[in-house]
Amino acid sequence: MPTPLVFATHNAKKLQEVTAKTGNQLQLLSLTDIGCTEDIPETGVTFHENASIKSHYVFDRYQLNCFADDSGLEVEALHNEPGVYSARYAGEHGNHEANMDKVLAGLHGATNRKARFRTIISLLWQGQEHFFEGTINGLIRTERAGTGGFGYDPIFEPEGYNITFAEMSLEEKNRISHRAIAMEKLINFLNQQS
Repeated sequence: MPTPLVFATHNAKKLQEVTAKTGNQLQLLSLTDIGCTEDIPETGVTFHENASIKSHYVFDRYQLNCFADDSGLEVEALHNEPGVYSARYAGEHGNHEANMDKVLAGLHGATNRKARFRTIISLLWQGQEHFFEGTINGLIRTERAGTGGFGYDPIFEPEGYNITFAEMSLEEKNRISHRAIAMEKLINFLNQQS
């Protein structure tokens, strides 16, 4: 029987990505699965802080092994914005279209379109906290392409590819994404615990 582990998210697409990555190795539970309906406040100013706030919130209330991630897009020419504010860059949390519009407007006429996606995972395992990081470099397209993924995926082209994350299949994105890299590290850690 796989070990139950809570992923501190209500985001169904994130859960789908991570579940596809872990296969049958873990029994992944979402916040909904454990009856946690509240939105956990992300009051940190770094990815590490926000991931840690979310994992501690779940562990302190439910006493379950859990992990949380905080991810974001960092655009070099925008002084690494939107960064930790990626989900609410244009003001309204989760308005992906407005967020992409703001990034594209900020880069209007820019020759440097380098960017990277970063994920930090905070895992609380048997009361101990562990961090895992994943990063993928790329560039920001001048316009959207593709309908898959979520967030900034339609404007982010990963290094070495000529398509955006939103044009990739879930399987392809899951092999190279920032979250996939961080999850690989988390899975390797958990495999060493058994």
